[in-house]
Amino acid sequence: MNKIVSSVAIALAVLTSGCASILNEETQGVNISASNGKPLSGTIDTAPFKGPGVVQVKRTKASKVINVDTEGCTKQTNLESNVDSKFFINILLGGAFGSTTDYSTEKMWKYAETVVINCGQ
Repeated sequence: MNKIVSSVAIALAVLTSGCASILNEETQGVNISASNGKPLSGTIDTAPFKGPGVVQVKRTKASKVINVDTEGCTKQTNLESNVDSKFFINILLGGAFGSTTDYSTEKMWKYAETVVINCGQ
């Protein structure tokens, strides 16, 4: 019985351990839409986008600025970066090596999954 419990515990540790560098892509999809539900366009990091829709942004520690060209909408909206919770799991399970890898690849950062740009009616 103890061997079964030990085997299950080891299997769970192996299957649930992972780091943001492995689990996160280099980019993240952010769903951008207008508060009035109308189409909008603009740029993020000089890359053009059209919304509503999902825009791929490169994960970095730096916050991003969403520049909007559409008339009647807020011209700039900040997209703040935050540490992904997978990073903290990695510190507990993977220690310094895994967390250093996450930091150096910048895959430990995430952005809001949804951004609504303020636009007039």
